[in-house]
Amino acid sequence: MAASLSTPTILSLTPPFPLPNSHNPTSKALFFTPLKPTPKNPVLKQKSASQIQASATDFDPGLLQQAIQLVKSSPPTWQSALLSNAAIFVLGSPVLLSGLSPPGFAAAFLLGTLTWRAFSYSGFLLVATYFVIGTAATKVKMEQKEAQGVAEKMKGRRGPGSVVGSSAAGCVCAALSISGIGGVALAPLWKLGFVASFCTKLSDTVSSEIGKAYGRTTYLVTTFKIVPRGTEGAVSLEGTLAGILASVLLASVGVVLGQINIPQVVICVIASQIANLGESIIGAVFQEKEGFQWLNNDAVNVLNISMGSILAILMQQLFLQNWLT
Repeated sequence: MAASLSTPTILSLTPPFPLPNSHNPTSKALFFTPLKPTPKNPVLKQKSASQIQASATDFDPGLLQQAIQLVKSSPPTWQSALLSNAAIFVLGSPVLLSGLSPPGFAAAFLLGTLTWRAFSYSGFLLVATYFVIGTAATKVKMEQKEAQGVAEKMKGRRGPGSVVGSSAAGCVCAALSISGIGGVALAPLWKLGFVASFCTKLSDTVSSEIGKAYGRTTYLVTTFKIVPRGTEGAVSLEGTLAGILASVLLASVGVVLGQINIPQVVICVIASQIANLGESIIGAVFQEKEGFQWLNNDAVNVLNISMGSILAILMQQLFLQNWLT
């Protein structure tokens, strides 16, 4: 019986895998090493940043490009005229407000928008040239003019009445051009009338202001009697010559800008001088006289530039066109 007994089986207590043990650093590291957070994918991060940068760079130039395309619209639209005019008036407000009162500034903005819509940037630049030269002439010897009581009010800053009085004929020509009255055949005439109106007004302004500042002898146009500077209807040699040069200069600018041609420069200059002579006669005989109190300086300006514009158009149709054909 003793021989039949088998050797007892010793069960192994060794686990199939190592248990954690303070003497076994490997096993400790294996079971108790904390899990580290998975790092963010740098590629994805870079991609996200590049996408944001791309969207930002795509946004601003896109708007800017649209604005530029709108400004360059040919023919101009009301949207392009408003945008262009607003940008110029905001950037140029220090200069504009030196020659315009706030209500005059608003009136000039409307004039600029209408001009750009009708005759594009070239028409706008012509009016801007008129404004700069006219304002500079008004401020010549301002203190002397103020002392003599012949200076323009508000140190030459123009109000809305003055803006309208100086641009009424040009605005009519612009409206006729926008409306397409007469079609392609009459479109050059509206440009000519537009340029002639501002040549007439600039000539009148410069001759008056230079005459007040430098005129040695001033004559009343209806009687040729010597009268004080600043008298309504008075003219001087110095002022007359300066006015002629001013009209030649602005008409030449119109040629450079493509508004008129070289023969039409002569038309603008002649029309402006005839209109200014008529304006001086109206001023001497009727302006603010009994029964004509309504005929103030702004109303006379409207008549003056209207005469210059109409005369230029008639001269083009009756003389230059017949001569060329």
